[in-house]
Amino acid sequence: MLLVLAQWLQGDASYLRVINYLTFRAVMATITALLLGLIFGPVVIQRLSAMNIGQAVRKNGPPTHLMKSGTPTMGGVLILISIAMSTLLWGDLTNRFIWIVMLVMFCFGMIGFIDDYRKVIYKDARGMSLLEKYFWQSIIGLFAAVYLAFSVSGMNNEGMFDLFMVWVHSRFSISLPVQADLALPFLKGISYPLGVWGFIILTYLVIVGSSNAVNLTDGLDGLVIMPVVLVSAVLGVFAYVIGSSIYSRYLLFSHIPGAGELLIFCAAIGGAGLAFLWYNAYPAQVFMGDVGALALGSALGTIAVIVRQEIVLLIMCGVFVAETISVMLQVTWFRYTKYRYSEGRRIFKMAPLHHHFELSGWTETQVVVRFWIITLMLCLFSLSTLKLR
Repeated sequence: MLLVLAQWLQGDASYLRVINYLTFRAVMATITALLLGLIFGPVVIQRLSAMNIGQAVRKNGPPTHLMKSGTPTMGGVLILISIAMSTLLWGDLTNRFIWIVMLVMFCFGMIGFIDDYRKVIYKDARGMSLLEKYFWQSIIGLFAAVYLAFSVSGMNNEGMFDLFMVWVHSRFSISLPVQADLALPFLKGISYPLGVWGFIILTYLVIVGSSNAVNLTDGLDGLVIMPVVLVSAVLGVFAYVIGSSIYSRYLLFSHIPGAGELLIFCAAIGGAGLAFLWYNAYPAQVFMGDVGALALGSALGTIAVIVRQEIVLLIMCGVFVAETISVMLQVTWFRYTKYRYSEGRRIFKMAPLHHHFELSGWTETQVVVRFWIITLMLCLFSLSTLKLR
């Protein structure tokens, strides 16, 4: 919005040309989202408390979490609004990638909102059924996957539509350009061609998988939001590089026109996330709920697909991946042993993984900060793939 205004007025006010610079707008997007979150945070928390929108703590969780029952939840609404307002102010609203990421984020956020609402109204920590939740996630994920398959491959919206029509007329058998291939970190000039169907399947798994991985990790005060900020910062760097014809050529990445504008969105996530952490740090005044966790996870996955860094996302989100695997292993082993020995057995003291460490003697703050440190190390390692190729 401000970019259009600046371009219109820069003839009379030359100093407004600074808004044309992507890096300047990214800094301003961070500051804007941060200020919005800090200013409206108390208002949102007070409103949630007045509406009795409190967290329902599961009865079989760690005993220390029982005191958190009733803490306002659904604070993710504050994050999403801050991101949206900051992006709309400082982003290029003609950019196709901005809109698809926003659409995916808010659609997954709506799923989380309904899930949280049911938890609050019925005082049931389970919320939506898994089948219902995954059904709607799959619908949105598949739509985004089909769109991105041709959006990433096309130079603009017209080229995207033309490529889609060619695919339809070819009876769904064409190949995609090289920029849609799966990039392999640390390997120079080597990528794996996925084809349209491979791209769609991988994109679906990345978006839905990252959304649920972030959601599973959201169980301790401040545990999720800081890793999300760190991962979004690194994705913003990749977006800036891959969206630049100069930097992408120098660093041997496929150039994707328009991807650089996602730096604004990533910067907004960083600002909104830090503002939320102000209120979510231990002891938390508000929880983000599924409305925030599902939305942020899906946004990170969508950005990673656009900048063709799905494997790097897997590395950066090592904490989220470990949390998800711990749940899968725990459930699978429990069901197998219950069938085999008529008694369910567990690998971990409790899943997800952060609860295992809590019950092993770590304090909540120790778990959170150590997981932050691990994520920071993984993000720095992922940044090294920019040059080490």
